[in-house]
Amino acid sequence: MRNVLILLPIAALGLSGCIAKTAFDVVTLPVKAVGQAADWATTSQDEADRNYGRRMRKAEAREGKERREWEKRCRRDPDCGPYDGYVAAHDRKVR
Repeated sequence: MRNVLILLPIAALGLSGCIAKTAFDVVTLPVKAVGQAADWATTSQDEADRNYGRRMRKAEAREGKERREWEKRCRRDPDCGPYDGYVAAHDRKVR
C-alpha cells in the first residue's frame, strides 16, 4: 500500500502531460485543418511554374505541327508565302 502511495504522485505527473498534450492537439486541430484547406485551395509558385511550362510545351508542339504541315504544303506549292500561322509565344491563352 505504501508503494502505491509513493508511485501515485509520479503517475499523476506523467498522466497530466499526456492529458495536456491531448488537450493541446484537440485545440490546435481546427487551426491545422484551416491551414490545410488553404493549402489545397491555393496554387503554390512551383505548381504555377509547372502548369505554365506544361501549357508552353503543348503550345510549342502545336506550333511545330502546324509549321511542319505548312512546310509540307509549301513543298507542293512554292508560292505559299511566309509562315503566318500559330506562334506559341504570341498566344494570350498560354500566359
